[in-house]
Amino acid sequence: MRLFGLIGYPLGHSFSASFFAKKFDAEGIKAEYRNFPMKDISGFREFLNREPALEGLNVTVPHKQEIIPFLDSLSPTAKSIGAVNTISFIRRDKSLELVGDNTDVVGFRRSLEEHLEAHHNSALVLGTGGSSKAVVHVLEQLGIDITMVSRTSGDKRITYRELDDEELDRTTLIVNTSPLGMYPNVETYPEIPYRALSPKHLLFDLVYNPEKTEFLIRGAKYGANTVNGHDMLIYQAEASWEIWNRTVQNK
Repeated sequence: MRLFGLIGYPLGHSFSASFFAKKFDAEGIKAEYRNFPMKDISGFREFLNREPALEGLNVTVPHKQEIIPFLDSLSPTAKSIGAVNTISFIRRDKSLELVGDNTDVVGFRRSLEEHLEAHHNSALVLGTGGSSKAVVHVLEQLGIDITMVSRTSGDKRITYRELDDEELDRTTLIVNTSPLGMYPNVETYPEIPYRALSPKHLLFDLVYNPEKTEFLIRGAKYGANTVNGHDMLIYQAEASWEIWNRTVQNK
């Protein structure tokens, strides 16, 4: 039985295990996908020793950047972004090589392009964690101007307090990469001036559980178009599966 899984913390919001269970059952694949809650990444090596059958892992918050020092190499995409959400296990004799990749890029771009319109030429990216790096990478590829928004000021980013109606009026794409609104903290949301939104705006939330976050609900109230992270999850999961199987074939 092939074994794959997800590391991060918390994992109560994740649909990955159920997605892969359905996929394996439908396609007759003899494999299992488990959630491995990991609050502290420092125990990663000990975790690997306890799970010698693992062939691949997905990585979610808060470890997409913290995992990198534990890996042997990175794909060009992961190296460029500086964040990893997929790990391939290459076992030869008694050696193990861990290769980091990032399929959030594939998932986000494919999902975004299904909703993107010509006037979505500037974006606010809410949050500066590991997930934001894949989003920024895609937006740069698409030639979309980017303004980063965080709780604290810094190089090339503004704070939520600095957002005003004028900023939102000229920025028609808003992407939430933070965990605000994610189950079980469904009452939380990014503090932006929602009253400045209109039907020309597209709000994309990487959160997919719940289906309608408070961020999306508040945006829809003012006519904004809204997209959650469900399709992105599916697309990145399929891309991870392709990488894991390509790794097996190339051994």
